[in-house]
Amino acid sequence: MILSAVANQCSDDIAAGLHDITNLTWHKYAKILGYYLSFEPLTLMTSATTPINFTELALIPPLLARLTELGYQQPTPIQTQAIPSILKGRDLIAGANTGSGKTATFALPMLQDLFQQLQSKNSLTRKGSQGNYVSGLILVPTRELAKQVADSIKSYAVHFNGALKTVAVFGGVSANTQMQALRGGTDILVATPGRLLDLISRNALKLDRVNTLVLDEADRMLSLGFTEELSALLALLPKQKQTLLFSATFPEQVQTLTQSLLNNPIEIQLQSSDASTLVQRVFTVNKGYKTALLAHLIKQHQWRQALIFVNAKNSCNHLAEKLSKRGISAEVFHGDKGQGARSRVLDAFKSGEIEVLIATDIAARGLDIDKLPVVINFDLPRSPADYMHRIGRSGRAGEVGLALSLIDYEDYHHFKVIEKKNKIRLEREQVAGFEADEIINEELLKSNKPMAKPEGTGKKKNKKKTQVNADIWLGCSKPK
Repeated sequence: MILSAVANQCSDDIAAGLHDITNLTWHKYAKILGYYLSFEPLTLMTSATTPINFTELALIPPLLARLTELGYQQPTPIQTQAIPSILKGRDLIAGANTGSGKTATFALPMLQDLFQQLQSKNSLTRKGSQGNYVSGLILVPTRELAKQVADSIKSYAVHFNGALKTVAVFGGVSANTQMQALRGGTDILVATPGRLLDLISRNALKLDRVNTLVLDEADRMLSLGFTEELSALLALLPKQKQTLLFSATFPEQVQTLTQSLLNNPIEIQLQSSDASTLVQRVFTVNKGYKTALLAHLIKQHQWRQALIFVNAKNSCNHLAEKLSKRGISAEVFHGDKGQGARSRVLDAFKSGEIEVLIATDIAARGLDIDKLPVVINFDLPRSPADYMHRIGRSGRAGEVGLALSLIDYEDYHHFKVIEKKNKIRLEREQVAGFEADEIINEELLKSNKPMAKPEGTGKKKNKKKTQVNADIWLGCSKPK
């Protein structure tokens, strides 16, 4: 549908290439689409060495059978490059876009290694132990991610017929229940740092038998303040182990961690601004009119799903109420919701029952939704790294997604900081009927001082309206 729509409105030579779909590669499509929509050509993540199927990665039959059942047709670039090295026991540092398949990247080799260890002992059941041991430890930043990773591992291990035990532990639920689940130890433990330390202090488990450590979303863990918890946990682990570190970004804290923790690691970097399926757009609007613009965009484009980020719990509820008055039903997702309620909301959003979800940053790294078409920054994130985490929810699995930011004049300076830190530059655009007339003085834009001032201080305004972009984007509405 998108191809035909573009073809009908492009020049003859471009249209001819579009209609000749047998010769149209994804790279050509991305460049044509980028040309028409006036943004930089997209580069999709590909690899010339990507195997035709998973059998070329030396995975064992039970895992291959399960991947076939799940509809996994071929490995992603990160899986292609990382899995063989992990199976050989090498330490790994990997940077990849969200949704690139990194859970399977570390889960499949870990499951294979543990299962083969059981077979070597001529046993298809987990060997008993006098202590509460852990063989494979996966540390994650949020409870949502812990649950999702554990569920994925259990799914991959279906054909092991219960030979391997996987447990997830995280805050927000009863620690006693998790302690019962850990009796007799576990083969694979997925944990948030805080709850894991709590369980260790209760003698619920030991880490001295861990042979594989995975740090998933390492940058997020550190940004959430888990530095001390990580240090305490790492001190309890054996020196001889395999360590796999995954991170979307590599700030100084993460680099320091990798230097001290990993031993001669393989480095794989697939995360870059060039390797993206995202279209990033920025719309300026007068202060106080963001909600009206947001409602207009949702109704106009009839997105299948939209994830909207705000910075505070109260803002979630407030925005949902204002959208409701405009005829748009939206659910909220934040830390005040109980774990059961949060799980129900996530399940409903994944299934499509909920089309609009308003969330705080707690969801930025916990959601795992295929082909999420639109992510909207109603409030700008507090850090440039969080901006990348947020927009990484869209454009997944090779699909072109949209990441939109709505900014008024008080957001200008902060967004320039986000651009600078992430090495991007986005054109400021406007929507017909919502043109901003409160434009920051250019001299102020060049300064390093924050733009926001107390209300009533009389900020200088330029009433001249900038040119409106008539076409916001193409092809992102519901199929007719």
